[in-house]
Amino acid sequence: MYITIQETAVHLGMPANQVWKYVTEGKIRAVHDGQQFLVNKDQFGLYFEQLEVLKNQIEEWRNEPIPPDRDIKDED
Repeated sequence: MYITIQETAVHLGMPANQVWKYVTEGKIRAVHDGQQFLVNKDQFGLYFEQLEVLKNQIEEWRNEPIPPDRDIKDED
């Protein structure tokens, strides 16, 4: 399914001018139909999968208990 630059920006949650920059730099693949650039929405599947994995890893890291400090000595 092909979407416009504006729709791509909404889908990715970033400004349209940044999406436009990525398209012109070749970081996002797009086709030009004579009037506008169209982006294949399916190319972002891996991006969202990796983003979800990263979010899960960060959440696991945040929930990991802090280990006790070995240098603390009981002075009592």
